Amino acid sequence: MPRCKHCKKKFDAIHFNQKYCTDEECIKVWIEKAKEVQWKKRKRRIKEELRTTSDYFKEAQKWVNKFVRLRDKNKNCVSCDAPLTGKYDAGHFFSAGGHKSVALDVRNVHGQCVYCNQWEHGALYKYQKELIRRIGMEAFKEIEAKSQEEKRWDKDELKEIIHNFKKKCREIENND
Repeated sequence: MPRCKHCKKKFDAIHFNQKYCTDEECIKVWIEKAKEVQWKKRKRRIKEELRTTSDYFKEAQKWVNKFVRLRDKNKNCVSCDAPLTGKYDAGHFFSAGGHKSVALDVRNVHGQCVYCNQWEHGALYKYQKELIRRIGMEAFKEIEAKSQEEKRWDKDELKEIIHNFKKKCREIENND
């Protein structure tokens, strides 16, 4: 015999998953809870519909950066070759703000110590030499050309990127 979630009395359930008894007060509480749950679902759906492409881009950037940090955790800084320990950044060779077309391209993003990324403004001369060594001249020229293009991301494209990088991050975290 189940106990009512509201008044805690034992009652004979009419349905197998009934949580509240049939007292008037308990039914009112049950209806209010049901309305609250429905509102939360509707609010979540409305929030999702109101998200802009910019919101999706920011989230995609977050997941790409997390993936890069996980991928490069046992490597050295792309600029100064210091071991990446503690807190480190996902540094972009072609800046994420100025080159949206390659901001989410993992060939353009590598683990970089906070000092090089934030205080040395990316230490781009050293970054370029190591980047070419890591990805090759052909891939470097490819992202360099791609960085000059105008890119308009759409929501579906960004949702797919978010989904893929969440999955990649989970795989890496589960293998550790």
